[in-house]
Amino acid sequence: MTAPSYVRLKWTLVLTTMGLSLIPLFALGYVLHAEFKQAYEEKLTSNLRLMVGNKRETIDMFLDQRLSQLQTLAEMHTFEEMKDEDRLNRIFKIIHDRSRSFLDLGVVSQDGEHEAYCGPFDLKAVNYKDAPWFHQVMLKGVYISDVFMGFRNYPHFIVAVKRQEAGRNWILRATIDSDVFTSLVRTVRTGRLGDAYLVNGANELQTPSRFGGKVLSEAPLPLEPESQGITIRTWREKGTDFIAGTAPLAHTGWRLVIMESPDEELSPLLRTRSLVYILLAVCALMIFVGAYATVYSMVNKLRIADRERAAMDAAVMQSSKMASLGKLAAGVAHEVNNPLSIIRESAGWIRDIINDGELGEGPAVDDLQEAIGDIDRHVERARTVTHRMLGFARRMEPLHEDVDLNMLANQTASFLENETRHRDIQVECKLDQDLPLITTDPDQLQQVILNLLENAIDAIDENGTITLSTTRAGDRVALEISDTGAGISQELLPKVFDPFFTTKAAGEGTGLGLSIVYSALNKLGGTIDVRSEPGRGTTFTISLPLNCPYFPGCKEE
Repeated sequence: MTAPSYVRLKWTLVLTTMGLSLIPLFALGYVLHAEFKQAYEEKLTSNLRLMVGNKRETIDMFLDQRLSQLQTLAEMHTFEEMKDEDRLNRIFKIIHDRSRSFLDLGVVSQDGEHEAYCGPFDLKAVNYKDAPWFHQVMLKGVYISDVFMGFRNYPHFIVAVKRQEAGRNWILRATIDSDVFTSLVRTVRTGRLGDAYLVNGANELQTPSRFGGKVLSEAPLPLEPESQGITIRTWREKGTDFIAGTAPLAHTGWRLVIMESPDEELSPLLRTRSLVYILLAVCALMIFVGAYATVYSMVNKLRIADRERAAMDAAVMQSSKMASLGKLAAGVAHEVNNPLSIIRESAGWIRDIINDGELGEGPAVDDLQEAIGDIDRHVERARTVTHRMLGFARRMEPLHEDVDLNMLANQTASFLENETRHRDIQVECKLDQDLPLITTDPDQLQQVILNLLENAIDAIDENGTITLSTTRAGDRVALEISDTGAGISQELLPKVFDPFFTTKAAGEGTGLGLSIVYSALNKLGGTIDVRSEPGRGTTFTISLPLNCPYFPGCKEE
């Protein structure tokens, strides 16, 4: 499995865990929020309906009392008595002392003449026969007018009753104090966006509106088909939700309107929702951290297991190849040694003839003597090579031997002598001559050194230097293999021991060499570190114990 595959697997598991954990959590939160919101909205609507009903009864009761006061006065006094302004002033004073809702009091004849008046305005000479309210009172007997300007040139409304007396009609009318009446409506305003007002059938304000304007201006809430009951309306304006309750009054064509903002009324729910969102975010973060940590650990263990399995498979394959190579080397060495023996014997026989003087003396004999020496020298060189091949072939089984690390490094470097010479690569050995023997498996250690040297040669390619150096540090020895190659970037250094990772071009490496090195050294109780700088080469440092703990019965000194 490649590195991107592990990343995809990790995030797939994390996201799956997050989904399985958070979806039920958010679904539960949504259901609870929806239920609470519905309960709050029902409570808000119920409270608003109750508030509108109570305030309507209060306003109707206020107007009923004013009408009752006027009707009582009209029934208890005759027209002649009420025309007496002194008496009218005394009556008005008594009423005003008990209830300051009346601004003035007047007696109007059936011809519209103002027969008597008590109040702050000069209205005694005014004739009301053309006033709309006058005809309404004469027609209905009891009348509460809409707010109008009238002769006062000031918004007001009147309450009037008609009295029949001895075949003659007259009217007792009073002006209601608009401030008292307005304050009666305003007491139900709630919140920063709440409003309450009265509106007539023409959608004109009868009391001031907080946001709609002054009296007699157009109401902010459009007219609706009239209904006798309480009506609840909702709408959205400028990004804000509103809810309004409306109800008609009993004795007028007015409607009471009470507006509220659900957001203000639902502020406890909104605060709870914000708290729930914060808790959900914290839970999501905790779930993410827990899921990521758990999945990361699982994927990392899987990556390590895959790397070990891949290294093991590669080691088995390499061991099989080396076993076959060993057998082949043994066969080649055996086949080569026989001709070499014959060549050496023949060269010895020729040397004996020359030494016996049978060929005499002369330049030709000297040349022949030199040729025999060359033959001996090259035969010896060939025998050395075949001896190394036989030694390599015989050491296929794990061994537990005392190993001279210096000699093993030199011997392994000599295997690659032809290749380094061909590429003009210098191999320098800076070996500690006092280095003690170590107990380990020479074959596996030689394979490690061989892989590192081959990597160094590939990194240099041509014209460079490979340096082998050994040191001792306490109960461990170290071997450094440095090259003057291209180097490895810092981002890639942590990955060099991963299976199938390689910096070589496609098709030029399997990415298993260093993985095998890492696995082999781990079995030998050793470690390996790498230092590199792009453009300045790479150094691998092998550290080994004096006694390998990999073998049963080994004890470290």
